Amino acid sequence: MNTSRPVRVRFAPSPTGPLHIGGVRTALYNYLFARQHGGKLIFRIEDTDSARFVPGAEEYILESFRWLGIDFDEGVGFGGDNGPYRQSERRHIYKEYVQRLLDAGRAYIAFDTPEELAAAREATRGFQYDASTRQQMRNSLSLPHEETARLLSEGVNYVVRFRIEPGEDVVVNDIIRGEVRINSSVLDDKVLYKAADQLPTYHLANIVDDHLMEVTHVIRGEEWLPSAPLHVLLYRAFGWENTMPQFAHLPLLLKPDGKGKLSKRDGDRLGFPVFPLEWHDAKTGDVSRGYREDGYLPEAVINFLALLGWNPGTEQEILSMEELVAQFDLTKCSKAGAKFDFKKAAWFNHEYILHKPDAELVPAFLDLLRADGIDTTEERACAVLGMMKGRVSFVKELVPLCRFFFVAPQEYDEKTVRKRWKEYSPQQMRELADLLAGTQDFSIEGQEPVVHAWIEEKGYKMGDVMNAWRLTLVGEGIGPGMFDISAFLGKQETLSRMQRAIETLPQTV
Repeated sequence: MNTSRPVRVRFAPSPTGPLHIGGVRTALYNYLFARQHGGKLIFRIEDTDSARFVPGAEEYILESFRWLGIDFDEGVGFGGDNGPYRQSERRHIYKEYVQRLLDAGRAYIAFDTPEELAAAREATRGFQYDASTRQQMRNSLSLPHEETARLLSEGVNYVVRFRIEPGEDVVVNDIIRGEVRINSSVLDDKVLYKAADQLPTYHLANIVDDHLMEVTHVIRGEEWLPSAPLHVLLYRAFGWENTMPQFAHLPLLLKPDGKGKLSKRDGDRLGFPVFPLEWHDAKTGDVSRGYREDGYLPEAVINFLALLGWNPGTEQEILSMEELVAQFDLTKCSKAGAKFDFKKAAWFNHEYILHKPDAELVPAFLDLLRADGIDTTEERACAVLGMMKGRVSFVKELVPLCRFFFVAPQEYDEKTVRKRWKEYSPQQMRELADLLAGTQDFSIEGQEPVVHAWIEEKGYKMGDVMNAWRLTLVGEGIGPGMFDISAFLGKQETLSRMQRAIETLPQTV
């Protein structure tokens, strides 16, 4: 891979709404590539489509990356020597380059109205504005020079189109897909500039910006692959062949089931988010779920996304950001689309919860407990977290599982009672309560040998005693080891719960 120039990559979203999880993956791959090569990552805003601008979208995108830990080196919100980084603030730059193409005869002015274009499409099936049709339309190539000058002086609306000549093989050397060859005859004369808002289209703005910002590699989604030949031709038209970036078109993120590209509708249908953060639509009032608000850890989201369309060539699945940077290789990206396995995303979250220090998780757990009306100390919440986090994929799932640690059961699960509360259970629990009342050391180590010795001496079945005891303390058949529970509750609370259960549950079953 040619990296003779200092590596510079960019992520350039449009502020037209929330950031899709596919866009997050694209940004992540750019980040990993830049960090691996000691390069720079640029954050650029593509806001040339003023009609689709959504207030708040830009800050939403920036906040998403702050949460995920994807840092940019320059751009909107970060500064740098190549600004401005919003395309709407670069109008004067684009006008200069549009004029260069016009002066060189590589672009032309078109005055066709929307109605005229619609009529052409209706008259000719598969109509394309290109070398075979441009002379039939109203533009500076088909009209006399004087007519063009008159229309311009009268302020008639126009666009600037790129002049593509047919019959030329255009070769795109893609890092992931290899050589992609397309004949220019299938390309249309794309609009590069619109006089109505004095802004360029995506095609021109990106080429100019990438060149002026010295971008060396364009890593973007597969959906942009059809545009690559046009971009190659634009680089040639400007004489920038020697600084043309290397392209890498990433595989699409596909629906978890069926065919097609992952959409918000799939998330709504199957119950998972497709945006990094919760999004509030100011126009409709709709609220869309976010990975952060759903309880995902940012490290888990990063790890999950990194392996959607790329893998390190080993069996290792849990990879820190540092490991991802060290092992990332664009040539190992798949050409085929990657199925979005949302269940795997939950598995990653479980693994990261399992290995994350309890002290880092406890603030969120405490907030959830307090929201459920449970007031406890950070120390006790941390102890419960350590015992129970291996059973969940999300911290929020702990509250219903752990409520018994903080609130004594008021009811007892009928199914567990029928299965675990035998006719001899009340007597065994009375004996166990007396034994525990006389136990001085109520730690796990203090209780366990005393209780085990008593069970052996009495000839009781271990399962019968422990299951009935669990029912008295928990109210159902869940939870960690019984000595973990009783030691946490303490002697007084343990005996109180046992006494209530003995009085409440049937004496015979």
